[in-house]
Amino acid sequence: MQVEKERKVLLGAAAVVAAGAVVLTAALWPDDGGGSAGQAPSDGKSTASSAAPSPTRSYPLSSRPRTIPSVRDFTPARGPGWKPDGGKVVVRDAALAEEGRLVADELGLTYEGEGADAGPGDVELALGGSGGAESYRMTVRGGRVRIVGPSDAGVFYGTRTLKQEVHGGATAPEGVVDDEPAKAQRGFNLDIARKHFTAGWIKDRIREIGDLKFNQIGLHFSDDQAFRIASDTHPEIVSPEHLSKAQVREILSLAAERHVTVVPEIDSPGHLGAVIQAHPDLQLRDAGGVPARGAVDISKPGAAKIVDDLLKEYAQLFKGAYWHLGADEYRALMKTNPEASYPQLAAAARAKYGANARVKDLAEGWLNDRAKTMAPYDRKLKAWNDGFFTGGVVEADKDIEVAYWTGKEIGAREPVSYLSAGRKLTNYNDEYLYYVLGQPNTFVYPTGQRIYENWTPLVVRGTTPVPAKYDGQILGGTFAVWCDLAQAQTQAQVAQGIRMPLRATVQKLWDPDKPELTWGQFVELAAKLSG
Repeated sequence: MQVEKERKVLLGAAAVVAAGAVVLTAALWPDDGGGSAGQAPSDGKSTASSAAPSPTRSYPLSSRPRTIPSVRDFTPARGPGWKPDGGKVVVRDAALAEEGRLVADELGLTYEGEGADAGPGDVELALGGSGGAESYRMTVRGGRVRIVGPSDAGVFYGTRTLKQEVHGGATAPEGVVDDEPAKAQRGFNLDIARKHFTAGWIKDRIREIGDLKFNQIGLHFSDDQAFRIASDTHPEIVSPEHLSKAQVREILSLAAERHVTVVPEIDSPGHLGAVIQAHPDLQLRDAGGVPARGAVDISKPGAAKIVDDLLKEYAQLFKGAYWHLGADEYRALMKTNPEASYPQLAAAARAKYGANARVKDLAEGWLNDRAKTMAPYDRKLKAWNDGFFTGGVVEADKDIEVAYWTGKEIGAREPVSYLSAGRKLTNYNDEYLYYVLGQPNTFVYPTGQRIYENWTPLVVRGTTPVPAKYDGQILGGTFAVWCDLAQAQTQAQVAQGIRMPLRATVQKLWDPDKPELTWGQFVELAAKLSG
């Protein structure tokens, strides 16, 4: 978002009086969605947007606020700014009650709700404006704050900016913030299958990422090691350490309050070891009878039935906009000749899709069938990039979003292969965004500095960006914690280890410009805002 240059110019007029020169300063303010610049808003109520800055001879031009992520545009002004000091929070729309109560509690203000006028010391929240759904405008003038956005999400992000501005007794600078994210999906993915994380720890991360303006948390809760959420349809697969559905509902409630969508993932047809432990007859075996770890035999109807049972059950619990179908690392397709290694899969592929069909067509059909299972629930679907195949007779549903994580799989395809076919993609680049406990294989713990200085959403695989013309197809990015060696770190160590990488990631997803701060300055800012 770029605010016109004229709106950033402060027009001053000075009148010098002989005895003790008095400087009168007037400002041309951007319209904050409540009315024309410098005029009362259309609702006719006295608000922060209609209060002109007081004449002064002592206030310097305000400085750009320092927040994480940084605000996109700021119009400075002369004035005292704003600090929470016994004021109140008023809302102009009932839909903003939750946001109003939260920021009032955080800043020690009184929540007045609707009907009250905003006066000096107050914060006013309102719906309005014509930007994107997550955009907002925050005006600080006349000793008060007004935050306006087209949706409650945008207003919420405005309150996050305000909270950071006044942290530790600081003052929100006089002026106008115009802000919105560059990318619509800003995610944090958590592997709770391999390592049990407590509900309290997950809630703490939701509070943390909500304040940082992330809007998704992925929960990978089924894998070879464990199945971590209680099940009514298949209680036999649930691991001893798990989250109850009541705990999940508490997590979902907090996430909704913080405008964070929970994205559940039941990975299939691989990574189903916990299911197979209770149903060994479903395990995939090769021509010699050797079992394939974590993989179900997709030629068996029972495999589809149990996965669909679970998808339908948890779709009733997780009602957010997104769902992750997994589809990565299916062992049959990690063989050089899947048809020879797994003749039963080859036969099933030919029977279902014709004489030219191969094992990869059967796997692609599995993915499409799971998408059909989820169709009545109206979810936006994701699948890992190594679950999409070319050159077969079956093609993955065009509406399934590619979650691109690696280029290490057999027959790896570059991101452009997906993008040039018109597919939309989210960036999970394992070179920068994968925090894998114990650092197995070639993984090393990612650093915030490397993300901050070298990664952008266009860097989907390795270190090379895709052409800028594909930027619109890259919907966002996700920082992911994977718990391959679950005991390598405690929960507290994970929280500390991901602290700066999370902040660097959201900075690059929110603001597409090169950061103004050096990495050292960014670290100092993060410490200041959390101190």
